[in-house]
Amino acid sequence: MLAAGLINGAGAPGGYDESSFLQALSGAQPSWTIPLRGETLTGGTAEGIILGGAMTLLEATVGTPWELDTDGAILLLEDRAMKPYQVDRVLMHLKHAGKLSKLRGIILGDFPECEPPVTDSPSVRDVCGRILSRWHSNGFWRAGGHTARPMLTVPLGVRARWSRTVKET
Repeated sequence: MLAAGLINGAGAPGGYDESSFLQALSGAQPSWTIPLRGETLTGGTAEGIILGGAMTLLEATVGTPWELDTDGAILLLEDRAMKPYQVDRVLMHLKHAGKLSKLRGIILGDFPECEPPVTDSPSVRDVCGRILSRWHSNGFWRAGGHTARPMLTVPLGVRARWSRTVKET
């Protein structure tokens, strides 16, 4: 992902977000802000360690010494080229493994190339909404990971905090 983002350039579709990249790279400030630019799923405040990455890779660690401890974490999940039923399977596996029950918040990626195989069947967003709404976690949709927009550099393993409201329509 890094090489593709750098090749496409700063601010370009499929490129990288220059501000978040330079902040992460320099480490010059003890704290900094990343504008997630996603859609807010639920309002509120979330604070915890950011963990996550590609859903399929994260799922593969369950039951191994590299399994993530997600208790009290903000979980970032993203992937590409998965069908909605595959996202459903991974999320249900994570749920049954106890990886979603004590989250403080969740950040979901764009999930490009993940269109439903049949018209009017559930989308990835539908699947995520159904499975993740049970935890009343604070959440963002389309905020990170593989995307046609410039990719954000989101540091993993650091304490993060967000506070925001949902705009009523």
